[in-house]
Amino acid sequence: MEIIWSPQSKKDYWQNIDYLEAEWTFKDVINFIEKVDQTLNLLLQNNIEFISTNYKNINKVVILKQITLYYRINNDKIELLRFWNT
Repeated sequence: MEIIWSPQSKKDYWQNIDYLEAEWTFKDVINFIEKVDQTLNLLLQNNIEFISTNYKNINKVVILKQITLYYRINNDKIELLRFWNT
């Protein structure tokens, strides 16, 4: 399996880090980064799929209470679509 970051997912990821740095603590920034890493590792192990959405082949997983990752799996690729800030 390979992880592909869409341009929007990269932008969302860094915007969330910027927001956490400005409004929260360094510990919260590290926690977000670690949660993303843990989630991506779970996806790479290919033994879990998270919550299905109403969109075909798109799943979601809550990273933090306020941030949800949307992704899809195509063959041997995991495509990160959005880190949606709720």
